[in-house]
Amino acid sequence: MPAFSELIGDRPVLADGAMGTMINSRGVPISRCYAELNVSDPALILSIHEEYLQAGAEILETNTFGANRFQLARHGLADKVAEFNAAAVRIARQAADGLKQKNGGDVWVAGTLGPLGVPLEPLGKTGLDEARAAYEEQVRALVAAGVDMIIIETMMALNQAREAVLAARTAAPDHPVLVMMTVDDDSNCLDGASPAHAAAALTEAGADAVGINCSSGPATVLTAIEGMRAATSLPIAAMPNAGLPRAVDGRNMYFCSPEYMASFARKALAAGAQIIGGCCGTTPHHIRAMRAAVRAFEGEMHITDPGSVIEISSETPPLKIGERSRFGALLDKGTFITLVEMMPPRGIDCSHELEGARMLASRGVHAISVMDSLRATARISAQSLCIQIKEHTGVETVVHYTCRDRNLLSIQSDLLGAASLGLRNVLCMTGAPPKQGNYPDATAVFDVDSIGLVNVLRLLNHGLDIGANPFGASTNFTIGVTANPGAPDIENELHRLRFKVEAGAEYVITQPVFDLTLLEQFIRRIEVYRIPVIAGIWPLTSLRNAEFMKNDLRVSVPEWIMLRMAQASTGDGALKEGTRIAQEMVEAVRPSVQGVQLSLPRNQYAAAAEVLAAVVSA
Repeated sequence: MPAFSELIGDRPVLADGAMGTMINSRGVPISRCYAELNVSDPALILSIHEEYLQAGAEILETNTFGANRFQLARHGLADKVAEFNAAAVRIARQAADGLKQKNGGDVWVAGTLGPLGVPLEPLGKTGLDEARAAYEEQVRALVAAGVDMIIIETMMALNQAREAVLAARTAAPDHPVLVMMTVDDDSNCLDGASPAHAAAALTEAGADAVGINCSSGPATVLTAIEGMRAATSLPIAAMPNAGLPRAVDGRNMYFCSPEYMASFARKALAAGAQIIGGCCGTTPHHIRAMRAAVRAFEGEMHITDPGSVIEISSETPPLKIGERSRFGALLDKGTFITLVEMMPPRGIDCSHELEGARMLASRGVHAISVMDSLRATARISAQSLCIQIKEHTGVETVVHYTCRDRNLLSIQSDLLGAASLGLRNVLCMTGAPPKQGNYPDATAVFDVDSIGLVNVLRLLNHGLDIGANPFGASTNFTIGVTANPGAPDIENELHRLRFKVEAGAEYVITQPVFDLTLLEQFIRRIEVYRIPVIAGIWPLTSLRNAEFMKNDLRVSVPEWIMLRMAQASTGDGALKEGTRIAQEMVEAVRPSVQGVQLSLPRNQYAAAAEVLAAVVSA
């Protein structure tokens, strides 16, 4: 296959318009799998291609926008990738060959890739390798069927666009590849990247042409391609929607006229675009009007080199972990760390917690670990209590942060705010579902889980926002995670911990353990991760507390502990026995972990200090 510039030359080229709009206008509901029509109703797809060719289109995009295994899986058709893509190419090729025999001229069949429809890591559970494999599968089917080029379009995030480009470069190394982002009303990509940054990054990834499609209409696309032109000398494509849709009698209608789209085409060509077309809402009428504008520019294309080089790798690496916080320094030195977990109050008075923090600090406790809405209860925010502890006592804190209550925008805002206020230690939690708390009808968000949250923190630590766009400084967090050595499905627990470590976790705090055999087995199995382990210890307060842990929370509590708590007297006697057991457990785990965290029922700070007395004095 020739290079892109050799394929289309240095003249303006007109692509087709919307496929989905045309299919819907023929009475096919949007709930239908449009890619399946390539097999069940090829005549419909052929007729749409032919209308665009008659309007003057020189590039036909195959009806494969959603023909990847992720999108097809929604219709139970994930195994039809090869069949649907091959059928789409045959139909487009039939239309192109028919016109060529009738009128002559060049028509190129472009195999179209759209979004996968799932968020990718670090913001979702789908791995970049899975995304690339899905795109490779689709590209191989398109190439085997005989496409002339690959068009990757309506990309909402740079990481997905990059994986699609890399997949195309692998599966179709000799085919030209055009990749187009979609932008918001401010003409920035939906993940926050500027058009210039996107153009530079996609050029580096191996694209042969870049551009903008879809979006809110011609005006935003025009602004975006002007930004792209300044960052790359590759051919630029511009294929906007016919404006934003409006609901009319239950249908989405697009109101940009063909004349307005023709005016846009002239402006886009003047701004440096070489490939012009349409997206949602555009029809053969729009393409026919745009054809005149394209023809008027033939012989007038002047592609110039960008005026400046755009930095695409401008992250700010974090400090070494020992330089980020006092807690980080303890981790780095291998010091045996003592933490006490604190629950924020239900109201606004934090005096009891602040007094407890002062007392614990005087007893040598290294840091206070502040819970975030434990078991989905409504309490003062963990960040607020951490700031008050820091300001009033000077004690180091570890702020717990759950994903349950915040979307990605709120997560980023919270964490940037925490960093600006000097909170440097974060423990990543997924969070209990609201039904477990005192407001069971509250809505859970869960945009990401704790693995995704670690990824977000790692990006922030490198001075990058959730869209991997630089903001000029590192947040310098120490990133912690949790794990449960006594989890019923320990294999899944270890699997998730591996992902957390790979995402950037720097230490792990276990859930409270009573069965030290389980903890020992857990530590042996995660030795390969070379990550500090802080063991969770829970001083029992009574036999009823032990029974609750064992029977209600399904925690493994050995019989010898149950027997000792049963033999202890009630009240202070039971609390003292629970404290002694906790002390024995701290001494038992000390050789194999880098610290302990005391979790306290009802914020029994004095009990925590007594448990840790021997450790602190050692």
